[in-house]
Amino acid sequence: MVNVTLLDFAGLALAVVFAVVVAFFGHASFLPLMLIFLAASVLVTKYGYGEKREMGLYEHERSWENVLANGIVPALCAVLYPVIGVGPYLGSLAAITADKFASEMGVLGGQPFSLLDFKRVKKGTSGAISFFGTLMSFDGALIIGAGFFVLVGGVSAWTVVKIALIGTIGSMGDSIVGVLEEKGVGNKSTTNAICAAIGALLGAAYL
Repeated sequence: MVNVTLLDFAGLALAVVFAVVVAFFGHASFLPLMLIFLAASVLVTKYGYGEKREMGLYEHERSWENVLANGIVPALCAVLYPVIGVGPYLGSLAAITADKFASEMGVLGGQPFSLLDFKRVKKGTSGAISFFGTLMSFDGALIIGAGFFVLVGGVSAWTVVKIALIGTIGSMGDSIVGVLEEKGVGNKSTTNAICAAIGALLGAAYL
């Protein structure tokens, strides 16, 4: 289901470990939702390949650091699922999906502005957002909400919307922390992990 050329061997191995953990400890919907995230990530990464490559923003292969940054919080939420319920996992997965859509699709439209001084900056700059990128982040998180709706009976439409909103806010948190990244504090991996953590906390509170 996943185009493994997007992950090197170490990244693929860690992704498999996370998948096993999620399947063993989590709710029945958790692994299918993770696979939805992975499949959607491949699609949005490949989409607009030529334009991204011209901008120097196309990442062909990712390693274990990227997998760890995106997967550690959802995996922990899956392990703790019997205690904390489904909310934190859904929130964290929605957040990293939203962030993936914002970064991969957002660069294809709109001009971003920095959250530090609100000046226009080049596409792909950490700590910057655009209207189009924010819309794409909502769409990405909505996919997780819709997937949960399909996989689990009795889920309300409002719950789907809340998952999408939580994911979008988590992605916004990533952008805010990205301001520090631009200043040399932290890196893309730390901002991704913080994004997932914000989603998990919001999921625990509101789902």
